[in-house]
Amino acid sequence: MHINITTQGSNKGSSGSLVQYLEKENRKELKDAPERWSSSQQQTAEAYGVRRALDNNVSKLGKADAKFFLVNISPSQKEIRHLLEKFGDQGAKAELKKYAEKVMDEYAKNFKRPGVESNRDLLWFGKLENFRYFNHTDKEVKNGERKRGEKKDGEQMHIQIIVSRKDITDKIKLSPMNTSRGKNENHSKKLGQFNRVAFKQCGEELFNNVFDFKRAFKETASYAMIQKNGSLQQKEKLDVLEKGVDINPDAKPLAFKLAKEISMERTPAFFSDFFMSNSKEGLLESLLKVDSVAEQKEFYQGKRKKRKYRSHQT
Repeated sequence: MHINITTQGSNKGSSGSLVQYLEKENRKELKDAPERWSSSQQQTAEAYGVRRALDNNVSKLGKADAKFFLVNISPSQKEIRHLLEKFGDQGAKAELKKYAEKVMDEYAKNFKRPGVESNRDLLWFGKLENFRYFNHTDKEVKNGERKRGEKKDGEQMHIQIIVSRKDITDKIKLSPMNTSRGKNENHSKKLGQFNRVAFKQCGEELFNNVFDFKRAFKETASYAMIQKNGSLQQKEKLDVLEKGVDINPDAKPLAFKLAKEISMERTPAFFSDFFMSNSKEGLLESLLKVDSVAEQKEFYQGKRKKRKYRSHQT
């Protein structure tokens, strides 16, 4: 599951250009049965209504302030096939739209702001898209294998969501790009500090739970993030988890949890020690014997005490 948040060009003025761009399928492919915009308040919104609602929800925002953001919810082809097999073509579309509402619940909660508890506290509109098109940045276009504007192969169903910078009351400023820390943390919390990594991971876990999707360890967002941007130490820990899962598949849920902690650079100290003090083969198998983090800590400390006692006896 790929979930990201972008500004999609200039987001400091009207949303009209972005709304018009996201109508491209209705102009090209779906003239007879256009795909309507939807939100928690409206299930069949028209493009002009979307633009008007977003452009009117900008109280006390200056010319240089962001007015909206684009949330892209893109299931993998494997995830799309899972939905199609489970719900059929139309059912899969309906379920993906319901899932998008739950994703926006997580978006709202991520700000940790009083009065912003669910997607109903946000002003947002989503549109399901069935296709993707090649553009000038794709290597296939650069190599002359494809032409710009051609449809991409395979299952490409995804959802694009435009969400207002202001909450639905037009009173609270909310920016998912606000991630400042340190001296500005208290000030940031007032503005709605947002953890984009946690948001992506929540969306993935939500898909797994809602649709009973059995995700492979290498298909997790944590795995991808560490492989792409992780430090050498993070990658070494990931390697331990990966090999442990290969040896003991039952350890996968715990590996997911640990990979998430590692990707967010908040691995508890006792886990770090545990990584160093256990063999690759025994690490996950040992941790699998306990469940909660508190029990895991107690379990590790107990093992450490035993080692000290044994060394003292010898």
